[in-house]
Amino acid sequence: MLNRPLDHTKIITIERHILEEQHSHPEATGVLTNLLYDLALAGKVIASQTLRAGLVEILGRTGSTNIQGEEVQKLDELVDRTLISLNDHTGRLAVMASEEHPDPIPIPERYPTGKYVLLFDPLDGSSNIDFNIPLGTIFSIFRRKTADGPGTLDDCLQPGRNLVVAGYLIYGTSTMLVYTTGMGVHGFTLDPMVGEFLLSHPNIRIPSKPKYYSANQGYERYWSKGVQHFTHYLQGQYGQSDGLSLRYIGSLVGDFHRNLLSGGVFYYPDDTRDPHKTHGKLRFMYEAIPLSYIAQQAGGYGSDGRQNILDIEPESLHQRTPLFIGSRDLVKKAEYFIQKYD
Repeated sequence: MLNRPLDHTKIITIERHILEEQHSHPEATGVLTNLLYDLALAGKVIASQTLRAGLVEILGRTGSTNIQGEEVQKLDELVDRTLISLNDHTGRLAVMASEEHPDPIPIPERYPTGKYVLLFDPLDGSSNIDFNIPLGTIFSIFRRKTADGPGTLDDCLQPGRNLVVAGYLIYGTSTMLVYTTGMGVHGFTLDPMVGEFLLSHPNIRIPSKPKYYSANQGYERYWSKGVQHFTHYLQGQYGQSDGLSLRYIGSLVGDFHRNLLSGGVFYYPDDTRDPHKTHGKLRFMYEAIPLSYIAQQAGGYGSDGRQNILDIEPESLHQRTPLFIGSRDLVKKAEYFIQKYD
């Protein structure tokens, strides 16, 4: 079975797949298609760097902190620059925003602006870089709200229901790109021999029978009564089942990806360690919105514990949120326990 040759009659590259999706929209101009392919190219470049991270001088900290108050890793900075430099000159974007920057990233004046807005978390899980744990890039695309000219903060601050595309790249034992344009979720694996993303996971649906739950239970004593009851429910303590298995990497993309394919729920709730920081940890615009859109397209659901993430109007570029995401029935059960006990 090893080294079995590819069946070339069944190979679907990401370029072919994107073009075929475009054909289902007669009004499409091809701009979004090219933007998606730009992101696939960025994924190839980033994958080549992450695979060599232990061999070249891109491990460790830069000595600076980002807008989130976190120490910036060298690889964080490299990936952020890569995404910007591959997208700032194409004429497809009005503006960009990154988790690493306090303000929207303008398109340089010497380049034309387009009708789309790109938001991204350059390297999710970067605190795990030194430990060879899967990392990821999360991205989302909106249509601009302003008519023309330079993009604005208002163009970036849109609710999830306005999304045009959401996706992520995961850099692990293989590199995968998973994305949706609102017509299902599709996964592509990078074949390093040919240098192309090939369709490997068409029409991903979260399995109806979940297997795992993912949460940092080291903080359970700080969680609300509702979240604690939900956790006990997942463990089978109420006698409804044998319970789910706990799997937690600490890399959001890695945990989400596993549960997307196997069924389950990831959650990072509020906690009471600091009464001034009770609005969750995860980034609403860069993480919660795009992953919730992907979950919804795969038959799942994303919530802040009380309502659909995609229905919440954003207030700021770097706001945070609690997040419960994955199998729809489990996330709804979380909302039930939170409403009942909190």
